[in-house]
Amino acid sequence: MLDAFLFIRHGETDYNRQGLRCGGDVDIPLTAVGEAQARAAGDQMRAEGLMPDAIFVSPLQRTRQTAEILAETLGFTDPLIPHEGLRERRLGEWNGKPVAETQPWFDAKLTPPGGESEAAFRTRLERALVDILVRPHRLPLLVGSKGVARIFVSLTGGARTTPVGNAEVVRFPRAVLPMAEPGQVA
Repeated sequence: MLDAFLFIRHGETDYNRQGLRCGGDVDIPLTAVGEAQARAAGDQMRAEGLMPDAIFVSPLQRTRQTAEILAETLGFTDPLIPHEGLRERRLGEWNGKPVAETQPWFDAKLTPPGGESEAAFRTRLERALVDILVRPHRLPLLVGSKGVARIFVSLTGGARTTPVGNAEVVRFPRAVLPMAEPGQVA
């Protein structure tokens, strides 16, 4: 079965290490551990023969750093393709709060004060995914955050129940994707 696209979550940040929420409205860098995780992911991809022909990246620093390290590790020389639609959900006042404290709010599908609703986030990512997949790439790599991966799993009918880890590579097979024709993005 052919892969439709690859996804990788960014490497570790200080907020990840501390167990704090970090939405798309907080722009922080990778830790040294996060940089090493991105290199290891690139090595893993190369060993498995997973060579993307395009790398799409969220505009956030942590995802750009991860994508740059991956590109270098893979010997990928084409420019990275920034895509605003891949930005993590904006969490407003929930940023910097412990994950354990905020999880009940997420489970109740509340919208963070000053943040983005789950529905708006899902719609944005669905449009981004269609926009990327109608382009003429054989195997695009998308670099984003944990919430982005969660929505992609949901959109593609995946059965995964655990969050995507830092610098974890996820393969999304072509057979599970809804078909989209060029020009379908509103």
